[in-house]
Amino acid sequence: MTSPILRLREGDAKFCMNPAESFTIPARFYTDPDIYEMEKEAIFYRNWWCMGHKSQVGSAGQYLTAQIHEQNVFVVRGRDGELNAFYNVCPHRGHELLDGRGRANLIVCPYHAWSFDLDGSLKAARNTQDMQSFDKCDFGLKPVRVEEFCGFVFVNLDPDAVPLKEQTEHLEDEIRHYCPRIEELEFAQRDTYDVACNWKVMVDNFLECYHCHPAHKDFVDLVDMDTYRTKVHGIFSSQVSGAARSTNSNAYKFEKGDVDFGYAGWFLWPNLTIWVYPGEPNISTLQMIPAGPGRTIEYQDWFVPGGKATEQLQDAMDYQRVVLQPEDVTLCEKVQRGLNSKGYNQGRFVIDSEMSELSEHAVHHFQSLVVKALGAELEGV
Repeated sequence: MTSPILRLREGDAKFCMNPAESFTIPARFYTDPDIYEMEKEAIFYRNWWCMGHKSQVGSAGQYLTAQIHEQNVFVVRGRDGELNAFYNVCPHRGHELLDGRGRANLIVCPYHAWSFDLDGSLKAARNTQDMQSFDKCDFGLKPVRVEEFCGFVFVNLDPDAVPLKEQTEHLEDEIRHYCPRIEELEFAQRDTYDVACNWKVMVDNFLECYHCHPAHKDFVDLVDMDTYRTKVHGIFSSQVSGAARSTNSNAYKFEKGDVDFGYAGWFLWPNLTIWVYPGEPNISTLQMIPAGPGRTIEYQDWFVPGGKATEQLQDAMDYQRVVLQPEDVTLCEKVQRGLNSKGYNQGRFVIDSEMSELSEHAVHHFQSLVVKALGAELEGV
């Protein structure tokens, strides 16, 4: 049975599958703590979560950790070259095993020094050698689904999840077209943003450029907005513009790269965006991590050739960190305050048939995925 907070209420306008006729989802989807709690199981524990780039776990023993709400997980490169992923918890007394990122020959619990091999098997547990009915095979680490996709590493807490490749037809080809040297890229920099808004506000904002002219003047100067188009597909969407204005841009100056374009970005359900800026080879991920009904932690990780940013690439990274992202953070925090207003419940999607930079059809696509995952009882869904 659908929860009362997910049902239509008096005063709600219709959210329907035709974006040109639909209102946005009600404001409570961004503010209600109960909906936030529902999203953990319905969305984040059932879908693919980006851990990082495969270059960060390129050698045996290299590992990455992540916190998916209350579930702490890690990935580690095995001695056989394969990636393994596990819940980041010792089966003895529940202590977390690893922090951050690094490299280990064995995974040793800091609490009681139980040690595990890179395949998750228990290697040693002090003072258990004479215990009756103690079998090391009963105390291996609990595995998590892991998959490499387009140079990145993903995990999924759902053991029955459909492989990411099967859900994202053509996405890898698109990304590799705009970043053909993706295999040569390595981690260079992480920028962190603590934002006072719901994670879905950040995703909504990424998925439309209706706000770009009034809010991102340098970005509009960089990109040919007449060719900016957004397309939706299954669990992802793409945003691409034609040739960039390398010499006249106020954002940063660059020499044109192997592919001439102004900007290429993708949203991958539920909370990952992937960016490629024009110029020298680069790719970045911006992940919106829920930290409460009204708080989001964003990690933007940059990957460049050899992990060393040239002057041009550093200019691009600085532009994103100093100018563009703070502009979006301010917008999203003000939207979150507005969503708590008694004077607002729903808005209307602005849609055009050309799917231009002014159309909000990708926002509707994302909100449809949210509604479907939660099983909300809204008209036309």
